[in-house]
Amino acid sequence: MKVRIKKLDLDAVIPQKAHQTDAGYDLVAIGVDEDRKRNIVTYHTGIAVEMPEGVIGLLFPPNDIYRHQLYLSDSIGVVNTNCKEEIVFRYRLIHPHISRYTIGDVVGSILFIQIPIIDIAL
Repeated sequence: MKVRIKKLDLDAVIPQKAHQTDAGYDLVAIGVDEDRKRNIVTYHTGIAVEMPEGVIGLLFPPNDIYRHQLYLSDSIGVVNTNCKEEIVFRYRLIHPHISRYTIGDVVGSILFIQIPIIDIAL
């Protein structure tokens, strides 16, 4: 399966696996925005993906998310085949005074999944 990666920013880091046996590819923060009114932190990756038809990307938080008192506001993000926008991770703050991820940190991972063609019948 071939997935095209586009760097939207010179600082963007191409997604890669930390270990050969990992399921997902790590995504690194290159920018951070905070919305203090809504307690949301948005991490920019500077990466867009172009996937073959029938493939989606599922976005998951890192394993150490519990340390940062955050949760992914979309529960699990979905990058559809036709999406060509920047991948961002929006986290809701559980506790606003706990340390957060910073630029250069892995802020999530993308898992590429082939979607079967389904005929729903009654």
